[in-house]
Amino acid sequence: MPRTRDEALRWIDHGHPKLSVRRQCQLLGVQRSQLYYEPVPETAENLDLMQRIDKQYLQTPFWGSRNMTTFLHQQGFAVNRKRTQRLMRIMGLKGLAPGPSTSRPAPHHPIYPYLLRDVVINRPNQVWSSDVTYIPMRHGYLYLVAVMDWFSRYVLSWRLSNSMDVEFCVAALDEALDQGTPEIFNTDQGAQFTSRQYTDRLKSSAIEISMDGRGRALDNVFIERLWRSVKYEDIYLKHYESGADCQKGLTRYFKFYSHERPHQSLGNRTPWAVHTSQRRGAKVPT
Repeated sequence: MPRTRDEALRWIDHGHPKLSVRRQCQLLGVQRSQLYYEPVPETAENLDLMQRIDKQYLQTPFWGSRNMTTFLHQQGFAVNRKRTQRLMRIMGLKGLAPGPSTSRPAPHHPIYPYLLRDVVINRPNQVWSSDVTYIPMRHGYLYLVAVMDWFSRYVLSWRLSNSMDVEFCVAALDEALDQGTPEIFNTDQGAQFTSRQYTDRLKSSAIEISMDGRGRALDNVFIERLWRSVKYEDIYLKHYESGADCQKGLTRYFKFYSHERPHQSLGNRTPWAVHTSQRRGAKVPT
């Protein structure tokens, strides 16, 4: 048996064919939160490249690995396209790098149609959405998942993890569902969101499931805007050292974002004010 907590955390096998991560943590005597908040280590050079890719992706989400490699060359980095593809896959950038991708469904998972084309969003709890994004840190990286109400932009829940597994996505979903039930729930086609564990949660609450078209990041435009705000207003400024620091910092940020920060698109009101005060069918002031 491992002698220290850090050693025990290194024993965890996210791909174990028989033991879930939860069961492995139980057997090793560690809390899952300790596991998920440990940043994934990476070289300083790769972390620099990944942060540059991350910032550029927020500006040009339609770029593939070819354009991103050209961009890195212009920044003075002698990287080949294969390396760019590998880094983009680690970051979970949707459908932009050929080959395996964390935003592609598992072969046996069903895909649901996109239900929101030309739909007028005019009330809270009409549409919720969820997505996962890469969080750069000083010595590694984590992943962040959030659940957002489209009408009010209110962030109902969020979780951090160092793995793109389904468990932290389901945990965020469960917390959101404790606060209400949407009519439609929209995600991309990532394996986390197409899994039975995730979709069964939605079906059991009679929620319609909508999924973005493959490679169409802008189908989930409101949560993509959230990622831009989170990163430029917090993550890129703070350069968090540890997962615990990141957890505390994002707790403060999401409170600010939802309860204190006025949004121009919401008539300079906060997401929380709109989420709790709008009657069914009411329109956001312009």
